[in-house]
Amino acid sequence: MDGAERDSTEDWLISPGRTPPRLVELEQRVAQAVALARASEKGVELVGQAALDAAEQAHRAAGLAEAASIAALAASRAARAAGVPDRSGNGSGGDPRLRHFHEHADRVEARLMALRRRPDGVSTTRLQRR
Repeated sequence: MDGAERDSTEDWLISPGRTPPRLVELEQRVAQAVALARASEKGVELVGQAALDAAEQAHRAAGLAEAASIAALAASRAARAAGVPDRSGNGSGGDPRLRHFHEHADRVEARLMALRRRPDGVSTTRLQRR
């Protein structure tokens, strides 16, 4: 080998700004990453718990709303059967658009009830779940 082709030791020196991190620095970075991951995990856990609580509250509210709707419908039917005049604005008085809405809702309800009673074996579980 010719001396001109040989590497000099300066070719192998690493500049101070490009030195690889020392073991202590790597350990510190890993410790910071673990601490950040644990804090993130705790935050996600809290958000998840809040979401589950909100879903449970929504479920309870939906159940209460359904029970109130059933009770109101039963009271309305009982009042109609007893001949009590309708003072809610759903009957002959009140806003004609609201009256039209209630009439349409009554027709839809009648159709759904007829579908539930169909003898042809058509599944109505989708209707019952809503």
